[in-house]
Amino acid sequence: MSRVYQIAERKDSEALAQFLSKEGQLLLPMLELIEQAEMAVDELIDVMGRATIEAVLTLSAQQIAGPKEPGKAGGAIRWHGRQNGVVLLSERKLRVSKPRLRRKGKGKGLETEIPAYEAMRGDTRLAERMLEILMQGVSTRRYRQVLPEMAETVGVSKSSVSREFIEASEEALRSLCERRFEGKEILIIYVDGQVFGAHHILSAVGVDSQGYKHVLGVRQGASENAAAATALLEDLVERGITPGRRRLFVIDGSKALRKAIDAVYGQENPVQRCRSHKVRNVMDHLPEHLKEQVKAVMRGAFRLEAAQGMARFEQQARWLEQDYPSAAASLREGLEELFTVNRMGLPPSLRRCLCSTNVIESPHSGVRLRTRRVCRWRDGSMVLRWAAAAFLDTEKRFRRIMGYKDLWILKAYLDDQESNEHAVAESRRVA
Repeated sequence: MSRVYQIAERKDSEALAQFLSKEGQLLLPMLELIEQAEMAVDELIDVMGRATIEAVLTLSAQQIAGPKEPGKAGGAIRWHGRQNGVVLLSERKLRVSKPRLRRKGKGKGLETEIPAYEAMRGDTRLAERMLEILMQGVSTRRYRQVLPEMAETVGVSKSSVSREFIEASEEALRSLCERRFEGKEILIIYVDGQVFGAHHILSAVGVDSQGYKHVLGVRQGASENAAAATALLEDLVERGITPGRRRLFVIDGSKALRKAIDAVYGQENPVQRCRSHKVRNVMDHLPEHLKEQVKAVMRGAFRLEAAQGMARFEQQARWLEQDYPSAAASLREGLEELFTVNRMGLPPSLRRCLCSTNVIESPHSGVRLRTRRVCRWRDGSMVLRWAAAAFLDTEKRFRRIMGYKDLWILKAYLDDQESNEHAVAESRRVA
């Protein structure tokens, strides 16, 4: 059965205001209390709101049982006094008095529901509002403090908040896992991991040809976990990001993640290793008095053409390998992938955001901000729910990447390389 939805517009409230002003006797007692500073305006709104809700419930009951007529038994459905009830508002529950209806007869199961009351009880905005507030970093222990303190508001317990949030966050996770991307031309995929207590989450953020960022998916597991990395990428394939075109992958340097990209999307896709991760890794192997010097060399080399920059890295590694062999090995490890973007001939406006995982680490910061109040992560399911809800809330504030106007250069490079590979493959087939 289809349901009819109506939107309450400003003209509806104006009509109600005109009616109430004409029937001024109804408001005179409250007017006197307000003028005497004995009633606050929000209390007036609360009283009038509750009265309006109870009037709506009475009208809804009349549509089923007919008008209440004293002295008459009524039809098949009869009025049976009143009882307390609870309806959901946007961010709280409100206690109301509602009519009680019963069908004619004896025994159990004769209670008749009031349609308007059932609709108000089934409103999902309470869960949505709780999710929104919890994403702002409010602990369930303090949730009652942020609810409006209106007259006769029903208390919302910590357990009630948790139940509502679980439902809302499960819906957020389901929504994220069911996203489709067939209509979006994803050119860049950033993949990185995040730690929640003892649990690891692997996430992916994509950038389309217009520069817009999209949260692609989350998966439980670390970036060093080959099975988790492969499962995440295979899930993206199932949801429309197929291996049919070349893309640029930006990763933190995990070997397992690199193998997963080759296995799922093919070895022909260019991979850029995060330079910020590389700098931190090298610094971990050096004493304090050498860190700034080596860091300056690395950052200077990144600005050069690929061959020249790699030569500078090798020169620095030779200088370090006698006294600091671990630092030298770290400099040489994954060297080719540190200069992938340089070999593409992209402008500086694009290199800055394509040479590190900052594009995905920024939403990671948003996720940490929204989950900072969680004291204990019970299991991986809880982590996935919170991560999905926080990612989607963070995504609302996404902007296009820096240098998005030059993304056509990256697209042309990827398309050109793809065309060349097809031509080589065709020539080999003919030969």
